[in-house]
Amino acid sequence: MITLYDVPDSGNSYKVRLAAAHLGVPLHRVTMSSRDGSTRHADFLAKNPIGKLPTVELEDGRFLAESNAIVLYLAEGSPLVPADRYERAKTYEWLFFEQYSHEPALAVRRALFIYEERAHLATPERLAQLLEAGNRALTVMETRLAGADWLAGNAFSVADIALYAYTHTAEEGGYDLAGFPGVRRWLARIAALPGHIGLMD
Repeated sequence: MITLYDVPDSGNSYKVRLAAAHLGVPLHRVTMSSRDGSTRHADFLAKNPIGKLPTVELEDGRFLAESNAIVLYLAEGSPLVPADRYERAKTYEWLFFEQYSHEPALAVRRALFIYEERAHLATPERLAQLLEAGNRALTVMETRLAGADWLAGNAFSVADIALYAYTHTAEEGGYDLAGFPGVRRWLARIAALPGHIGLMD
């Protein structure tokens, strides 16, 4: 069984659990915190030199980090990774977008609100900057989802899993999704899928 080292309220960890749930892949979870210094201990750095969560230990003892890389590993050969070459590339495009344009705004702004130890970083200027960047990312998603059910191709994929993780908690970061009806319909569509699990499940 694959061992997942994760943070329960982290969207990046949630991606892995959500993908595994849809794929029927059992996980042995080891709950950790990225805020208490445990990911900087030598024993964890031996598993992942970056010292970040999530990290998985595969059945053969090898380790893999970075949430989207883990999700792709789990989903390899499944319908969650499109067989069509172009649609597969579009899926990867959304994964890169999530890490470079979406997560750095939506996840970071949410963290400033929900983690007390980061409150001192929530300056009005920083919050405004993140709000603007996050709304730009949501607008990109809305452009696609206003006329499509899924982000890449015509079926639910790892692109949807990756973007769902922090989009569905956007309001915790002070984002107003009222102006993004396509995104809201997409969120509801994913939440209604068989096998769906919540962030804290």
